[in-house]
Amino acid sequence: MIRVGTGYDVHAFCEGDHLVLGGIKIPFNKAFTAHSDGDVLIHAMCDALLGALALGDIGQHFPPSDTQWKNCESSVFLEHIMELIKQKGYQVNNIDSTIICEQPKMSPHILAIRENLAEIMELSLDQVSVKATTTEKLGFCGRGEGIAVESVCLVSC
Repeated sequence: MIRVGTGYDVHAFCEGDHLVLGGIKIPFNKAFTAHSDGDVLIHAMCDALLGALALGDIGQHFPPSDTQWKNCESSVFLEHIMELIKQKGYQVNNIDSTIICEQPKMSPHILAIRENLAEIMELSLDQVSVKATTTEKLGFCGRGEGIAVESVCLVSC
């Protein structure tokens, strides 16, 4: 059986000196406003993976109202979801994500992000795609208010 899932997440910026994307700390003059580390990339990926198996969304599994997730590394969420996928008898064939932002420029970080995500998910590098685009200065991303990410995955058993 083959299943497809999609995920989308957004986080606004606040004062800070770095962002976490794909588990990688990226120097920047802002941070994410979030309950956890705000890793918008991993959050979108988690929703795609959960959606593929009709297991709800990240907020149901790791509610922001639960203090145990305060400042938590989002890689913990992804590891847990990968375990759920295995328990259900599925495997991830591939996952593809697009980071939508004007700043910071993502190209210097993409390979490190992909390598880290592949390690967390126990996948090969060619199963994990991450790319970035801008909105040509349109919308909240274009105004530099935050970052959005879209993800899609294919899982099978």
